[in-house]
Amino acid sequence: MTGAVAALRGFGPAFALLFGLQFISMGAMEMSGPFWPIQIKALSSSESIFSLAGIGVYVCPMLGISLTSAFWGRMGDRYGNRLMMVRALIGLAVTQVLVAFAQDVWTILALRFLQGACAGYIAPAQAYGVQITGGRDRAGLFAWLQVATNVGSLGGAFLGGLILDAMPFAVVNLTAGVICAVCAVIAWISLPARPAGLETLQPPKERTTPQVTKMDAPVSGLLALMGMLLASRMVLQVPFSLYMTDVFGAHHAIAGLSYGLLALGFVVSAPIWARLFEGRALSYVLGWSVWISAACLVVTELAGLTSSISLFMVLYFVWGALLGGTTPVLLALISAATRNDQQGSVLGLAQTCQQGASVAGIIAGVIATQRFGLEAAFPLVASLYGVSLLIALGLWLKSRWPISKGVLL
Repeated sequence: MTGAVAALRGFGPAFALLFGLQFISMGAMEMSGPFWPIQIKALSSSESIFSLAGIGVYVCPMLGISLTSAFWGRMGDRYGNRLMMVRALIGLAVTQVLVAFAQDVWTILALRFLQGACAGYIAPAQAYGVQITGGRDRAGLFAWLQVATNVGSLGGAFLGGLILDAMPFAVVNLTAGVICAVCAVIAWISLPARPAGLETLQPPKERTTPQVTKMDAPVSGLLALMGMLLASRMVLQVPFSLYMTDVFGAHHAIAGLSYGLLALGFVVSAPIWARLFEGRALSYVLGWSVWISAACLVVTELAGLTSSISLFMVLYFVWGALLGGTTPVLLALISAATRNDQQGSVLGLAQTCQQGASVAGIIAGVIATQRFGLEAAFPLVASLYGVSLLIALGLWLKSRWPISKGVLL
């Protein structure tokens, strides 16, 4: 705990506030996350509508984010990322309140899509973090912001469950809306609108993580790798609880604990991966991406083969620990390869790719398990990690033996 506090302080007080805002606001949005199937089931008139809406309630906000994140990123570059964070928090607050009063599934799906389209908080928060920290230790920066998101999600889901045990589902959404509104006010009042010296800010030549400072680094390839890794992870989003019940006969509490171990592994490992990659060359980081993809393939294949729930839970934690070395690190590479006045645009594009890949992973998981049964879930995940491995290997080989002079080693 002391080390975590020291790390946050090392980025400065503005980042500590940014970390807190992301932790609280993302936690608020996750208060209803695990419990949407309960509400959708209660409002659905048939099993087919429930099946469709049960997927749509998660996919619709992702689609909204994927369609608008790049646009909001450009607006952040033009008008300021703090303004975009406040706008996103207000959008989340308003749509959460409206969802609380929705009484049919189609209205909920429309509002969830609108929520995603109006949101786009994470990308400007990342761009703002780069600005206030002067571009140093980007892998650590993105790792800690994702730690905030994951820890907030765990705490938010627990708080949402406590509220739902005592009060109607609408109270969960109303509470989340109020929290997001308060976060918007705090962000507007407390965060500096434009960090001093931003106009002349350049990435430091030393201790930049990773050491890539030109636009001709393989950004498109990094986006493809990040997208494939996320799609692999999201395959189990919908069938996970059913898998735990059918394969292991697990109670809901054990299924929830197992699900949370993935996030716990990520939270524990992400800062460690960030320190490992600090100041390292592009080829070094991509080389590790090859090994991480291969390790994820092996771990998920073993998780799908084991009949021991204890071993499954250990493997799930290890999987989460491996994921801590993926998205934050790849975002750091993408950010470091981009000019400072285009951070919002490129991180918005990255958010679009992440959401699109997540949607693809969820749909692939649902289709595969419906057609071939729940036992097809983990082989599909492992197969997608095989594709990730090939992409990472190609990027690593290109960084070691570049065709042009565009890649810095």
